Amino acid sequence: MAEQLKAAPALTEEVDPESTGDGCGQDRPMRADARRNNEKIVTAAKKVFASVGGHASIEAIAKEAGVGVGTLYRHFPNRIDVVEAVYRNDVEVLVQAAESAVDELEPWPALVSWLNAFVVYSQGKRTFLTELHEAFEKSPNLKLNSRERIDYAMELVFERAQRAGVVRRDVNGSDLMQLIYSMCSNALLADAAGERMLEVVIDGLRSKR
Repeated sequence: MAEQLKAAPALTEEVDPESTGDGCGQDRPMRADARRNNEKIVTAAKKVFASVGGHASIEAIAKEAGVGVGTLYRHFPNRIDVVEAVYRNDVEVLVQAAESAVDELEPWPALVSWLNAFVVYSQGKRTFLTELHEAFEKSPNLKLNSRERIDYAMELVFERAQRAGVVRRDVNGSDLMQLIYSMCSNALLADAAGERMLEVVIDGLRSKR
């Protein structure tokens, strides 16, 4: 199970003016400075996880974020809370990629752009898969809610491409998700090989009309 962080020490060198009263600020809106620190911690954790894996120390994440360990404890009392925050952020980035693609691109390039974004998203999970599974155990709704968000993003780009007649009609979004998810989640598959396989999948999706 996830490592329980020790209780935050009474750090005399750091009095955190951003605190909203609890570790995650669930009851009151997060102050702007607190929100910035939260974002810095999540961004730093993603970078550190990518570099050394999900077992990275909390101290390394705090150092990368440029905040004190006490501040990190107040935002994320447990290591698994950091993992969950990174995952939620990655899912939202993927959803935003779909929304931006629909706003800015024609149906076919929008779909291709999002599928490439999905590959990047999936490959990024390989460095902390064990910790992510622990996060799913801690928060059972995390996996369900995230899957719903990803399905929404998929439908946004896929169904639009189908309506435009550029994607074959005998394939649905669920079929496509099974194809690319199993491909991207294979830890033994090199990134370059995964990208080549995605090209094959994309080629097979195109309407032959």
